This record gives sequence, C-alpha cells and structure tokens, in this order.
Amino acid sequence: MTLTLEDRLAITELIALHGHLVDEGDLDRLAEVFASDVVFDLTDFGQSILIGPDALREAALALGAANPVAHHVTNVVLESLGDGRVRARSKGLGVKADGTCGSVTYDDVVVRTGAGWRVARRKVTARRVPLGGVVQG
Repeated sequence: MTLTLEDRLAITELIALHGHLVDEGDLDRLAEVFASDVVFDLTDFGQSILIGPDALREAALALGAANPVAHHVTNVVLESLGDGRVRARSKGLGVKADGTCGSVTYDDVVVRTGAGWRVARRKVTARRVPLGGVVQG
C-alpha cells in the first residue's frame, strides 16, 4: 500500500489531535483518535496495558493533577506496513504544572477504519538517557 499525501496528512493530524483532546480534558472524544480496541502500552512507566478508549479515559482521570498540562508531538515518521496498516513513530514532550518536562517515543500502528484512520496500538517509551544509552567509555 502506498501512502498518499492525504493519508500522511490525516495520520499526522490524528496523532496531533491526541494532545489537544487530553490537554483540554475532552476525554470523551478519544475514540476520534484511538480504535475501539486500541492496545495502549504504558509498561515502561510501570503501568499496565490499557485496552480501549474508555480505559484511557479512566486512567487519565485516575492520574488527575499528575497529568501533564501539555502534550506536544513532533518528528512524525510514517511507514506503510501493508494491509491498511501504518507504523507511525513520533516524539512526545510532556510539560508538567511545575514546569518540568519529559520526553517519550510513541510507536503506533495506525489502521484505516470506516470512520477514518485510528491508532490501533501505541507503545509509549520514556527517553531517560541520551543517545539511547550509547556512550563512549
């Protein structure tokens, strides 16, 4: 499958929409970004794997004031996997209320549905060391 320019723009906007919805508290709209059976992997943060937009909403509400006040996404790279699936890798920056921030990598599988593109799988990996841990000794 060749990704058209329209597909690339739609997927990139889909990934960006997540931050807008979460930061505004529009958690009831997460199904506009995620498939109904999305697998959202937060194990790198010591949390469980969440299934479905409702589970994402509940987890965000449970985290409460500890949620970042701003989610920013950048460096989106798309690769067609065939069968209507696309791998989307992007970088995320989360800004906390106290001004501290952290960096993550989003590794997504995006699928075309009757409602448009949706994230079917997301693995969130924290960036904790420079250069992916590669250092000269």
